[in-house]
Amino acid sequence: MEVQVQELIDKIKNDGVKTANNEANRIKADAETEARRIVDSAKKEAADIISHSKREAEQTEKAGTAALQQASRNLILAFRDEIQVLLDKIVNEKVSAGYDEDVVKSALPEILKNWTASDSLSVILPENLLAKIQAFFTDKLKNELGKGVELKANRKLSNGFHITSKDGSVYYDFSSEAVAGLLSSYLNPKLTGLLTEASKGI
Repeated sequence: MEVQVQELIDKIKNDGVKTANNEANRIKADAETEARRIVDSAKKEAADIISHSKREAEQTEKAGTAALQQASRNLILAFRDEIQVLLDKIVNEKVSAGYDEDVVKSALPEILKNWTASDSLSVILPENLLAKIQAFFTDKLKNELGKGVELKANRKLSNGFHITSKDGSVYYDFSSEAVAGLLSSYLNPKLTGLLTEASKGI
């Protein structure tokens, strides 16, 4: 009887240990599977974060590069405009300074001498200049004045002169502003070309 009880106890023990071992193995396998799932999920999440960060970094870099390029273009345009203003000022000053009475005395008779218009013409001069050289022109342009060329003064004209027909069909502007404007319009494309060439090396 004792032997049977002992066998029963041993059997229960063995069965219990075996069951416990099986349960432990199952728990261990489940834990390993869950651990692998967690590691895989963490790796995927880390890869996603890295990929997202790379995309954001690339977008930030592109946006920064575009902003820098735009700022560079704006700076070059602003610099060009400042240079153009300075250039226009220099041209205006130089042309205006060069338009003294000696220049008008030599230029105007030559222009009128070669004039082919049949209309009566008016030569409009700055008021202060006409007062200074009225006698000179009256003598020098005797023939032209006799053909209907008339000398007039204009307070608003600062330098140079205008030639116009009485019917308004002919008008030429030889003022310092007009000549300076022509020079500036010629220099403007040259300046733009120089700045464009210079900006390529930036």
